[in-house]
Amino acid sequence: MSMLSGTVVTIERFILEQERQHPDATGELSNLMYDFALGAKIVAAAIRRAGLINVLGSAGNTNVQGEEQQKLDVFANNALTNVMGHTGRVCVMASEEDEELIPIPPGWPQGKYAVLFDPLDGSSNIDVNAAVGTIFSIYRRRSMDGQGTLADVLQPGSRQVAAGYVIYGSSVMLVYTTGNGVHGFTLDPSLGEFLLSHPNIRIPEVGKYYSVNESNFGRWSKGTQRAVRGLHGDFPDLIKGKNSRYIGSLVADFHRNLIAGGIFMYPADSKNPNGKLRLAYEANPMAMIVEHAGGAATNGLERILDLEPLALHQRTPLVIGSRSDVEFVARVLRDTEG
Repeated sequence: MSMLSGTVVTIERFILEQERQHPDATGELSNLMYDFALGAKIVAAAIRRAGLINVLGSAGNTNVQGEEQQKLDVFANNALTNVMGHTGRVCVMASEEDEELIPIPPGWPQGKYAVLFDPLDGSSNIDVNAAVGTIFSIYRRRSMDGQGTLADVLQPGSRQVAAGYVIYGSSVMLVYTTGNGVHGFTLDPSLGEFLLSHPNIRIPEVGKYYSVNESNFGRWSKGTQRAVRGLHGDFPDLIKGKNSRYIGSLVADFHRNLIAGGIFMYPADSKNPNGKLRLAYEANPMAMIVEHAGGAATNGLERILDLEPLALHQRTPLVIGSRSDVEFVARVLRDTEG
């Protein structure tokens, strides 16, 4: 995309052009992607003005995860729920911030898609003006008609029809896949439109960076400790050492590694034996994106997209990024822990 050359591809134009390649497409999924783009603009506008409109700081509540809610968590959750719930394209929603399913408001038509989202990933970074994001995932409904059910959202990640994220950083970027490549769009504030800036993103086979919260090192298994020491460069015969980069926002760390190459880890530990990240809201959508960009995502040993979800807020360890690096971690875990 070059503004100087006059070649501008909006997200709407791009999605329509992709849709034309599928004669059986109804346009509903495309319109749902526009809905997410609108929701991202609303959230981005609030984040830009956060220090001016009293949406910084804690909301004084905890969410279903037991985490302190920030005011912008609540705002983003409400914004996305309202944008998604009144279109006729969605049968049910689920949010990391809500304990139960979010039904479609009474009187509104039921659509054929189920939507899950983490409305504001890394929200504790807001008060220090660091990057945060939104993550979303879309499935076809499994229930026949009427209100959507738990079965519509408790599907393996391999059944996702679309997934994406928005990063609110030095610029606002929306990255998504519908299974036909991974594409990035940057919000042009002068036009109020997402413009194609990163077509056909491919993650390098081997990365430059590793991203992990090493303050948890003492609580990790011996295999995880050995794998991270390998990323440090302690075993040059097995893997070349990498540079450490960790922001504390999955979206921000993942985005850097997607573009520049790298690996993000949030392994299980003695305090969080099942891992800490959410399978439905974080791991599955990021796994779909990274695989379609040429990378890999596991829980250490198993492919994330193959895991069967058993609960709405199920947690999982996550190892995601450049394929060679993810395979190195799996190899170390197998060799060390059997």
